[in-house]
Amino acid sequence: MTEVNDFEASSIYRGCSFWSWFPWSSMSWKCLQEAERKLFAYVQSPYRTRYVNLGPVVEQEDKIWTLEVNTEKRETPVVLLHGFGAGIGLWCMNVDNISNNRRPVYAMDLLGFGRSSRPKFNTDPEKVEHQFVNSIEKWRSEIKLEKFILLGHSFGGYLATAYSIKHPERVHHLILADPWGFPEEDKNVKSKIPWWAKGIFYALKSFNPLWPVRFAGPYGQWLVTNLRSDILKKFEPVLGEQSTVVGEYIFQCNSQRATGESAFTSLVTGFGWAKNPMIKRIQHLDKRVPITLIYGQNTWMDKSIGQKIKSERENSFVQIETIPNAGHHVFADQFEEFNDLINKICEENIIENEE
Repeated sequence: MTEVNDFEASSIYRGCSFWSWFPWSSMSWKCLQEAERKLFAYVQSPYRTRYVNLGPVVEQEDKIWTLEVNTEKRETPVVLLHGFGAGIGLWCMNVDNISNNRRPVYAMDLLGFGRSSRPKFNTDPEKVEHQFVNSIEKWRSEIKLEKFILLGHSFGGYLATAYSIKHPERVHHLILADPWGFPEEDKNVKSKIPWWAKGIFYALKSFNPLWPVRFAGPYGQWLVTNLRSDILKKFEPVLGEQSTVVGEYIFQCNSQRATGESAFTSLVTGFGWAKNPMIKRIQHLDKRVPITLIYGQNTWMDKSIGQKIKSERENSFVQIETIPNAGHHVFADQFEEFNDLINKICEENIIENEE
């Protein structure tokens, strides 16, 4: 495992949260590093983590923190893109089974998230999306991957699709796990929201979504652990009583300089809709790129999008899978079923390649 030195870390996290300068604050890259280490203690496969230098993408020296498993194997690699406010540590229940002792698996902290660089993104939605896509492509080029299976969860699914539209020749199969950002804005939703809730929303609209976590200072971890205890419970089957480290990890991921969060906000309109929804652009994705959409049975995402994509892409492979008793965090809610499904997709791709 590659360790980052103090100089490199300080350059990556420069300009962190105001609270991080107080001596009583637990918000630091070292705390994030330790929380990640605790999560990866449950990964049985040999792995390494390292920074991949991108050069100038958003700023002069951008770096992406990367997990690598089975890089010497020859099967088609799987690349994992996490969702909003997350990081590579939350794949701790998936990488062993997806790698299956014979398949290369890579996971990255998206630029602006986790332990990756925190550059100041553009505020124009089109340029922000380009910066994210370009960072993924630069990462691919540095890793020297020719073609891979691209799996994105939530916001990661949105970016995985944007990348696949721009670089279809690199994507062997696009897997979207409960993706965000596909449907067009439903104007009727706004009319059903109480006036007082609208007032609060518009009053706080100028803030980043996770500002309370940083504003709470040293109590931010308590806030995450107690208000999102549902996420911690998803990891109990593997982590047991140590599942509290998930709350610590999420807190530390989001107590840093919130540049990725600000970039995400630039892409959002209204009550969480994408300004440029993917359903309006999916027809621009090369028909030869197969797509699998995986939804949790109880997700709050619009599952009808899967059928709409299927109708938009006639004569192209689109399959829709629903995992019972799972919600939006489908990769964790029923992780064994999720992992089995990913393995099945990977095996089918091997058969196609042989044919």
